[in-house]
Amino acid sequence: MLDISAYLGLFLAALLAATILPLQSEAALVGLLLSDAFAPWALLLVATTGNVLGSVINWLLGRSLERFRDRRWFPVSASGLARAQRGYQRYGRWSLLLSWVPLIGDPLTVIAGTLREPLWSFLLLVTLAKGARYLVLAALTLGWF
Repeated sequence: MLDISAYLGLFLAALLAATILPLQSEAALVGLLLSDAFAPWALLLVATTGNVLGSVINWLLGRSLERFRDRRWFPVSASGLARAQRGYQRYGRWSLLLSWVPLIGDPLTVIAGTLREPLWSFLLLVTLAKGARYLVLAALTLGWF
């Protein structure tokens, strides 16, 4: 039962960390890797899946967000949204390879949804970026380099 709890906790930490909430999942992953009680490949799979799913939530928010842009409570000004959209259009979908970067990654996934980035390319690029980040973290933690 403890194994399932650890994997579920890691999944939830990774999922919530990928949303707009200011959370980190790296500490949970490193702690579980250092415990030597879990298969590293399983931890990487769980963390990556949770983190990508959190980014898909952001993408879905972005898809439905723009219809509210004229509301007074909308969290971003029209000029701020236009600036973010221009930046995304300038660098294109390849900017999603930066979706793992703190502070810019989460808003980037929301903007990708707002600009109607196709789900297949979104999933491919975000999974590569986030999976690579966790793989490098695991490699550094476990001394694979």
